[in-house]
Amino acid sequence: MDARIITYDGARSALDWPGALAALEDGHRRPKAEIGDLFLGPPEGTLLTRAARIEGLGYGVKSVTVFGDNPAAGLPSVQGAMFVFAPEQGQLTAIVESRLVTEIKTAADSVLGARLLARPDPRHLLIVGAGTVAQSLVGAYSAAFPSLERISVWARRPERAEALARAAGGLVPVAAVADLEQAAGQADIVSSATMARTPVLRGAWIAPGTHVDLIGAFKADMREADDALILGGVLFVDSRETTLGHIGELTIPIEAGVIGPEAVRADFYDLIAGGVPGRPTDDAVTVFKNGGGAHMDLMIADWIARTA
Repeated sequence: MDARIITYDGARSALDWPGALAALEDGHRRPKAEIGDLFLGPPEGTLLTRAARIEGLGYGVKSVTVFGDNPAAGLPSVQGAMFVFAPEQGQLTAIVESRLVTEIKTAADSVLGARLLARPDPRHLLIVGAGTVAQSLVGAYSAAFPSLERISVWARRPERAEALARAAGGLVPVAAVADLEQAAGQADIVSSATMARTPVLRGAWIAPGTHVDLIGAFKADMREADDALILGGVLFVDSRETTLGHIGELTIPIEAGVIGPEAVRADFYDLIAGGVPGRPTDDAVTVFKNGGGAHMDLMIADWIARTA
């Protein structure tokens, strides 16, 4: 077997955000992916396996274990790897540490959504949450939007927001903020990456023309935006297949009759390959749900294997 083993520490410095965004755009110009997910084990210790096939790109399988109590033992809560197989004869070509794929895919997914949907010259980004994803968002958004003049960070635990701001560095000033409502009303882009199960963002706070990027909710009982924001915004998703019917951000308001599935205007395949227009007006509030998916893991892992 000639598969390359690619680790986070060995490859991260060789990868850049423009390359990751280009990989996602190229992947969505290819035929639509086949995807499938498998969950095994109890909630406190789950094996999650996500697989995808993209014509011309190949096959990918990402398998990770999710053990929420691991940090208390000094171990990561998510551990695993991505397996990449060639399209023609199915050879295993690369094994990529899952942390590397997930970190880059998640932030690039959101930033690509913002490039397609936000107003072209945003100056103020608000990041809600101060975990691992939030750290990636600082770098990814800064690279994609040279117009940014400041980045604000809010977290339920203020000391975490302050720590992220101190560690951020870079060309764009990053500062912790205490008043979420005020910051949300002033931002051009609001990017939320929390573990919230009840809304942390209110539609009443959001100014006309804002782009709202929702990352955190990944299960059916989780959401970050209230009904007013979901109903009042123009809705987009990265993938209809991985969001509708799966993620509480949309499933909960749909089941409550607040919106119907048709409220989702487009996904990446529509916007990139299908030429569907994004932002309808300068004053519209665009709401983008980042749901991820194995097809984007494959797009990013293939690019990592070719680049690192």
